[in-house]
Amino acid sequence: MSETKLEHILTHSYKADMVAHMKSHPEDFEEAIKLAISDQQPYSWKAAWLLWSCMEKNDQRIHRYVEKIIDTIPSKCDEQVRELLIILQRMELAGYSEGKLFDTCINIWEKIGKQASIRYNAFKLMMKIIKDHPDLSKEIAFLTESCYTDSLSDNVKKSISKMTAALK
Repeated sequence: MSETKLEHILTHSYKADMVAHMKSHPEDFEEAIKLAISDQQPYSWKAAWLLWSCMEKNDQRIHRYVEKIIDTIPSKCDEQVRELLIILQRMELAGYSEGKLFDTCINIWEKIGKQASIRYNAFKLMMKIIKDHPDLSKEIAFLTESCYTDSLSDNVKKSISKMTAALK
């Protein structure tokens, strides 16, 4: 099977050219979303990476895929997970989606062997959800104990500390 035009652009262009392509070809946005949640590497993680760069905040084109994105996160490679988490940070979530995403993010956060950037983006989503559901904030004290933060860089620790201080 041959590459689509978008797949070719994802693997042969610089990011600025990819974003320019998406702006001039909005009809490819749907294909990018489907690639971002698929298992077609290297296209999948790059499509997710591209999407958050050219999507609107709370982009209506992504709304109907939010549940699917959340459901697929546990089965994706680390690079793709990081990019999908960033997409979800830019979306307004509701009810059931928030609970499922919060649980998914806790599972990612607790895996101290995971890349710090993935864990950090999962933490940012947890904090976003906590703003709407303050009753979940009691879980953060446990999740920020040293066993979860020792492996992180000083800058990431400082950022996490700022986020948790804002809760108080």
